[in-house]
Amino acid sequence: MSVIGLAHVAIQARNYEDTLAFYTKVLGFKVGHSWSLPSFHITEACMLISPDQRTCIEVFDPKAVIPAEGEPATSPEAVRHGALLHFAFYVHDVEVIYQRALALGAKAYVEPDWISLGEPALRVRNALVHSPNGEVIEFLEEVNFDRSSSSPSST
Repeated sequence: MSVIGLAHVAIQARNYEDTLAFYTKVLGFKVGHSWSLPSFHITEACMLISPDQRTCIEVFDPKAVIPAEGEPATSPEAVRHGALLHFAFYVHDVEVIYQRALALGAKAYVEPDWISLGEPALRVRNALVHSPNGEVIEFLEEVNFDRSSSSPSST
């Protein structure tokens, strides 16, 4: 048995309605199942379903008592080692989604550009924003990171 894929990432919203609006209007997610769970002080929670119908973002209201990874960062610039650093979404056009995100309250972090990764270089087009809720989100035009089959074969 093995992992099939990433099921979901869970976030706690600073503002529940604004967070849902950002992910649905900018990224095209739809609200799937919603619930409350009083034993965890969860008034509002839902599973946002991605356009590919496979991966989700679980969103909790600001007062929910949810186990979280790591300790809070001391500032927005602080990096927590071992913590979730960002998550990335494949998009058709980095520039379009980046501008749409900014229009709905995201803050610019890394403007759309091409970068080269490794040797031999793999060219990647991406951009990063801080969502209105504070997550660091990368927009990435589809790329094949699996270079294991492109290595020179021995003859």
